[in-house]
Amino acid sequence: MLSWALTFLVIALIAGVLGFGVVAGTAAYIAKILFVVFLILFIIGLIMGRRGPVA
Repeated sequence: MLSWALTFLVIALIAGVLGFGVVAGTAAYIAKILFVVFLILFIIGLIMGRRGPVA
């Protein structure tokens, strides 16, 4: 998930340098959404992974 966010970030940066504003904005928006989803899943994984033994 994080690799997809970084891929879209790189696409946004390249499109921004080349002057494709709409493509850059869309790719940056997708990268931002994917990064937030990654953070939420990462935090959930940390919380669920630290549970003690079930008795």
